[in-house]
Amino acid sequence: MGRGRAARHRDHFRRPRGGRPSPPTARRAGRGPAGLWVPTASVTRVTTSTSASRATSKRPAKPAYRCSECGWTTAKWVGRCGECQEWGTVTEEAAASAGPRTAAVAPTRNPARPIGEIDVETARATPTGVAEFDRVLGGGLVPGAVVLLAGEPGVGKSTLLLKVASNVAAGVSDKVPSPGDSPRPTPQPRTVLYVTGEESAGQVRLRAERVGALAPGLLLAAETDLATVLGHIEATNPAMLVVDSVQTIASAQVEGAPGGVSQVREVAAALIAAAKERDLPVILVGHVTKDGSVAGPRTLEHLVDVVCQFEGDRHSRLRLVRAVKNRYGPTDEVGCFDLSETGIVGLTDPSGLFMSHSGAGAPGTFITVTLEGRRPLALEIQSLVVPSSLTNPRRTTSGVDSSRLAMILAVMHRHAGVRLVDQDVYVSTIGGARVTEPAADLAIALATFSAREDQVMPPGTIAIGEVGLAGDIRPVSGLDRRLGEAARLGFTRAVVPRGSSPKPPAGMTVLPAQHLGEAVELARAGHLPSQQERTRFDE
Repeated sequence: MGRGRAARHRDHFRRPRGGRPSPPTARRAGRGPAGLWVPTASVTRVTTSTSASRATSKRPAKPAYRCSECGWTTAKWVGRCGECQEWGTVTEEAAASAGPRTAAVAPTRNPARPIGEIDVETARATPTGVAEFDRVLGGGLVPGAVVLLAGEPGVGKSTLLLKVASNVAAGVSDKVPSPGDSPRPTPQPRTVLYVTGEESAGQVRLRAERVGALAPGLLLAAETDLATVLGHIEATNPAMLVVDSVQTIASAQVEGAPGGVSQVREVAAALIAAAKERDLPVILVGHVTKDGSVAGPRTLEHLVDVVCQFEGDRHSRLRLVRAVKNRYGPTDEVGCFDLSETGIVGLTDPSGLFMSHSGAGAPGTFITVTLEGRRPLALEIQSLVVPSSLTNPRRTTSGVDSSRLAMILAVMHRHAGVRLVDQDVYVSTIGGARVTEPAADLAIALATFSAREDQVMPPGTIAIGEVGLAGDIRPVSGLDRRLGEAARLGFTRAVVPRGSSPKPPAGMTVLPAQHLGEAVELARAGHLPSQQERTRFDE
């Protein structure tokens, strides 16, 4: 009995050559979707229904997660961004449909024309009335241009733009005409719309009164809704728009909190479209992250025409505006401002902020000229050297790179015979200035040597040059411009790298030095070398 059932079972599931069990009617059987052997009719029906479901159904869009700080995207939620390493910034955003998209051909309102027939007079830059800001922009604001001004909290962005808006609205300028300047037409009063999303209208009114920015043509609106801001633009038809800030404006058409990646992208795109359509210059205030970069998506910097960085130390009154990106002018210009309780004022001659006249003739001081963009700035380097009671002597800096100072001290010890291994060295700049270029190396070395020997350097002398690891003094860029600034300030002698071949200004003596030890010998002698010594150095 048992053997008969086993035989019938083998006959029913006979294995073919492929190794799979097949039913007795193998020619009418097939493999179903679940791996079971079913009759051919059933297989055909299942296959047909499966094909129909694949043809009619659409694959649902996968959710996307994006970082609100840098715009990094991922398919699943994570607690920490994989790009900027910030915690809690990855949020879900609406995913776009995966279906195909087609764009219909629209009629052209403005046909394409030869580039030579385009009128450029309508694209001329208009001054803002703040000369230092115009210097950075390349002469002023171009119609339809969008400027992004980014900076740390409390640096003075709102104060500067309130001053710009007031000058444009009142038709005034703080530029002092020079004898060689060509006459310019008198600016006319215009309407300026200032949109604030961070403060109330009363708070902005108090600041405007404090800094003297109460112009009749300056219109103020405290709004955070994008549609309302566009309505204000339509109603007032301003000549310039200031939005403070782009991270506080939100659109009801996009999900997410104000300042998120999607919101910033939508708000910026809408304001840029309005600017291009109306030839309306727009200035957007942007926040920065902890590392100093502009907050929000990276596409924001690509969409705007000009990106400016507003820099400054909270313990200093000096403020610098740099152009990181500029489609209408140079990117190596720097605007200098003095921020005080009464407002912000442009500095046409900021070198006086970086020199201490009381310290002239004291040991451990030396003057150099640095370049901020294309602008030469004279600043004073101060050094203090005292005996150390520590195993590892201190190397403290303020405004100077500590790694750069350590390298200069090592070169002085190895190639100039200045022993500092048992001395504490303190190096600082005046006025909170920051030295980032190597052209100040020689001034740092000579100031440190002067402090070590307690020897006063010759008056009216500056030093410009980069110090190499071999003790050589290397040429730097813009030497003629640096010497011109030093001569304008009354300096008569300059220690410069040999081989740079500068053309000295009238009344200035140039002393070339090839090696750091050679430059130190000038300081060790206590006087400038004679003509015979300079000839010996040049040989």
